[in-house]
Amino acid sequence: MVESSVFDVIKRRRSVRRYLSKDIPEEYLKLILESGRLAPSSKNSQPWSIIVVRDEEIRRKLAEACMNQLWIAEAPVILVICGHPDLSEKWWPNCAICMDHMILTATDLGLGTCWIAAFDEEKVKEILGIPDNVRIAFITPVGYPAESPPPRPRRSLNEIVHYERW
Repeated sequence: MVESSVFDVIKRRRSVRRYLSKDIPEEYLKLILESGRLAPSSKNSQPWSIIVVRDEEIRRKLAEACMNQLWIAEAPVILVICGHPDLSEKWWPNCAICMDHMILTATDLGLGTCWIAAFDEEKVKEILGIPDNVRIAFITPVGYPAESPPPRPRRSLNEIVHYERW
């Protein structure tokens, strides 16, 4: 079987919960953000905004608002992916595509990330000054991994794929 580099990156991606205190090169961050910008969306609505958080105190507050998952603040950067329901009723899955593009790019660059969907939306909005008409879709820390988590168990294709009919 021929494996593409994209497939290799997908296989290497892990949820990282420990980070080194090492800054991310600016060109890496720009590549990550650009990959999110280029993500496809329904009707090309692009219903997302991305907040880049580097400030240590704000990262700490965000980690607390993420159900006290304090390890999140260890990463030098936190990305907050916001959705615009006024641009698309499908803002949430579109934001997921944007987030996945950024996470896979970060993985390709040797960085760790972790999908965060457990947070107090109102607290996050207050911390970051996000307008009422904007929703929080996902959050991810981004940084150099201080751990190498093993692959998690996955169901087989036979368990999840149906051809033609259920």
